[in-house]
Amino acid sequence: MSTPYIAFPFARLRARRATAFAARLARGAQWWVTPLALGALWWYASAHAWVSVQLLVPPQRVWGTALDLWLDGELQQNIAITLRRLAVGFVWGAGSGAVCGLLLARSRIFGDFVQPLFDLLRQIPTLTLIPVLILLIGIDEPLKIVIVAKAVFFPVALATLGGVRDAPRDLIEMARHYGVGRGALLRDVIVPAACGPVLTGVRIALARAWLALVAAELLAADSGIGEMMEMARQMMRIDVVLVDVFVIGLIGFVMDQFIAGVQRWASRWQAISR
Repeated sequence: MSTPYIAFPFARLRARRATAFAARLARGAQWWVTPLALGALWWYASAHAWVSVQLLVPPQRVWGTALDLWLDGELQQNIAITLRRLAVGFVWGAGSGAVCGLLLARSRIFGDFVQPLFDLLRQIPTLTLIPVLILLIGIDEPLKIVIVAKAVFFPVALATLGGVRDAPRDLIEMARHYGVGRGALLRDVIVPAACGPVLTGVRIALARAWLALVAAELLAADSGIGEMMEMARQMMRIDVVLVDVFVIGLIGFVMDQFIAGVQRWASRWQAISR
């Protein structure tokens, strides 16, 4: 005797999948509503000469300029230079900031000597140090790397400090009760507990570093996306300036979304591990 085919559960499953897919499409479409509306307003304002064309360049001209810069290779070259500076400075700043925050949280002696100076220096805006750093190390590559490292160091250090100090006391005491050594305690208990706050600090640090680096390139650089923008401003190439503005915003957005994705993955990993 053959088993009867039951279509209803499969039909309901397909309906649920279709509904979920439509919901994802709707959420994705919401991302484009505001940019498309602003783009349409920009096009309409430039087409009807609401503002002088020297100040409000038409979007089609900006798009053509972006294609020309891309085909010439100038845009990619300056983006690569800026991202390399960001990567080097970020590694130095995040690594040293994580170590400093860990020592501040775990060593009372280190905290007694370093905490006052740490609290003083983190109040100084990064960009205000540019004139001093130019006098000390010039305007070459070390200047940009130091600026990025400084912008990253304090958010990561503070996030690490807070994450380690807020690690669950009961888990730490339980691990010590069972004879877990310091290395294993740090690796298996403290670091996983501090992962969320540290990633939040990294996200904040990356945004600050990106802004500080572009500003430093605007003021003192002979290459990079910021220097490209400054040269275009001096030559009154507003179309090139707008291309650089969009590129800076797009790169910053992609980096921020990447860290946000890592945060979501880390949250799920922590939930599973518990």
